[in-house]
Amino acid sequence: MTIDYPARRARLAAALAAHEVPALLVTSPVNVRYLTGLVSSNAAVLVRADGSALLATDNRYIDMTRALDVTAVEAPDVTGRLAGPGVGIEAAAMSVAAFRRLNEGLGEGAGLVPLGPVVEELRAVKDEAELELIRTACALTDQAFADVLPLIAPGLTERAVARLLDNRMTELGADKPAFDTIVAAGENGAIPHHAPTDRELRAGDLVTMDFGARYRGYHADMTRTVCLGEPAGWQRDLYDLVRRAQGAGRHALTPGAEAKDVDAAARGLIEAAGHGDHFRHGLGHGVGLEIHEDPFLGPSRTGRLEDRVPITVEPGIYLPERGGVRIEDTLVTREGGPELFTKTTKELLVL
Repeated sequence: MTIDYPARRARLAAALAAHEVPALLVTSPVNVRYLTGLVSSNAAVLVRADGSALLATDNRYIDMTRALDVTAVEAPDVTGRLAGPGVGIEAAAMSVAAFRRLNEGLGEGAGLVPLGPVVEELRAVKDEAELELIRTACALTDQAFADVLPLIAPGLTERAVARLLDNRMTELGADKPAFDTIVAAGENGAIPHHAPTDRELRAGDLVTMDFGARYRGYHADMTRTVCLGEPAGWQRDLYDLVRRAQGAGRHALTPGAEAKDVDAAARGLIEAAGHGDHFRHGLGHGVGLEIHEDPFLGPSRTGRLEDRVPITVEPGIYLPERGGVRIEDTLVTREGGPELFTKTTKELLVL
């Protein structure tokens, strides 16, 4: 599928009316890519209220703009080239120093207008071309796990398992891993974002693996917890509780649902079982051109989900000095019920 960048800029232009600015100076590299297709480390795009746009970048990337459907100019100082009186800027993307410098150049009374996540809010709802890229990223993630699973055994280190997953995803066609792969064995499973170490896997360990492929800029995210050898009773009970909570969260993913209510659907089961203090993060997050993007699911999160929003559901229970379980899928909200992108079984795998 072809991505319609002018349509994206037209949606942004329509949103600018509510902010009463004549244009938005977009400097976030991810948002520049979303609006123009240019991947670079130094570019900005000015999108005007009429939908027209001007892209600025330096001489390293100017040749790449010839294939894009947007007017482009070469300028070492891309923000200075595009800034203008009353223009909106992305407050989260521009440094205070850059904001002050640009304002000084515009003169008194003609400053830039800091705005919130205008483009990020548009990015939350994906078109079918984006969903197909995320679907492919998730398929690569599933396949990499299936290929590596038979190799996981006592004696391998957490780092070795992470390398196997990373290498296999790229061999299958991923751009690269979507983020730093997490492999947490035994007691390390009690740390939600544990960084892999030289700790060797042992018989009896629960092993949590959180990883994903990035494909043509779009991210996948999946977590599975397996057991090396027959699980103890507490391990099986913990896994079953997380699996039921994850299922409740998935089924609550409907357009119109409150973010906090989706979180509560899963968290309520965990709290009722006496493990509320052992689930220490939000239930999930949006995925797309970034691994963590709007919307976010959590007890204090506001807003309602819309249709065609890719999002993760990832409850976990973490027992200090004992271990933990997390199960995560990437799904997309649909009017008829969520579509599951990561297809690997959620039954407890005993290796």
